[in-house]
Amino acid sequence: MASIIEVKDLVKKYGDFTAVNGVSFSVGKGETFGILGPNGAGKTTTLEIIEGLKRPSAGTVILDGKNVDKETDAVKEVIGVQLQAVTFFENLNLAELIDTFAALYGRKVDPMQLLTEVELTDKAKSQAKELSGGQRQRLSIAIGLVNEPKVLFLDEPTTGLDPQARRHLWDLIRAIKARGTTVVITTHYMDEAEVLCDRVAIMDHGKIIELSTPKKLIEELLSTGFSKPVLQQQANLEDVFLNLTGHALRE
Repeated sequence: MASIIEVKDLVKKYGDFTAVNGVSFSVGKGETFGILGPNGAGKTTTLEIIEGLKRPSAGTVILDGKNVDKETDAVKEVIGVQLQAVTFFENLNLAELIDTFAALYGRKVDPMQLLTEVELTDKAKSQAKELSGGQRQRLSIAIGLVNEPKVLFLDEPTTGLDPQARRHLWDLIRAIKARGTTVVITTHYMDEAEVLCDRVAIMDHGKIIELSTPKKLIEELLSTGFSKPVLQQQANLEDVFLNLTGHALRE
């Protein structure tokens, strides 16, 4: 698989504290790649450096053949970003917001087409401040898609969402990947990473400690003799919840 992102020996220091410590990995074109780790592991900082939002203390990031630190503006033309916390122009409706962000890229887009992709057509004339948490997350992704990015970055996109909204966002991420877009995602939800990601990098204390497919990582753990104290059930409480309340969005 040809790489679209190459990260080599990445370091980020804040005074005496090293947030990212010699990280190297590549991401293939069309891949969904997960960066996992506990709070403070360095995953969000790594993501922000790749996106050109922060400068590294050392190391290089090449994205779509461009050096992120030296060609930041060119890189921003080919990426889309959904952040953990987003502030919108609260007095614009959703269609106007999408038109505004598209104009920043010098593009004309069909707002209704993007809103259809993220299941927000019924909110086209609503203001962002009227949206639920899940709706704001989907709007943020729609805005991240206005420039038809080659790489879409998602930073903990389902945090705080109910099970229905979370599963619908999974479907949206799968659909974005299916059209050839590379997706890089951080998440605290291991089931989410297992379902969505082709490969995952697990970070701790600023370093990557494992990098492989979810299936291979699980198999390697089982090969050590690991077993759970009780037999794994074929369903969990979230499955029960969705079976009882349905998969439709509640917004």
